[in-house]
Amino acid sequence: MEITYIRKGDYLYPNLAIDPEDQVDVGKYGQMRRRYLKEHRPGLYGALWIEGKLTPHLLEINETAFAHIDLIVRQLLKAYPAPDRSVDHLAYVAHMNSLTAMAEEAVLRDLIYQ
Repeated sequence: MEITYIRKGDYLYPNLAIDPEDQVDVGKYGQMRRRYLKEHRPGLYGALWIEGKLTPHLLEINETAFAHIDLIVRQLLKAYPAPDRSVDHLAYVAHMNSLTAMAEEAVLRDLIYQ
């Protein structure tokens, strides 16, 4: 890899650009996974980053997390049916929020923080 330079006055500055891979939005769970890897698994984080596999890993984690949450919520709805939305909308929203929180907790434990 050859580095080019730009002259500004008497100084030469390297012509560096931000890697487009670093600008990809990896989503909520991808960011959580990145933070976990940086703080608790720096060796794995560094290896993934050096090999250029970090962003694909984070994108896959984000996609998988949302799919798992959706699946778990549907399974929980079968076990714990929601109240009728037209009768008590606030109870329905509270019930769905609690099911989503339960599903997210399972995904965080099993997928993000492993």
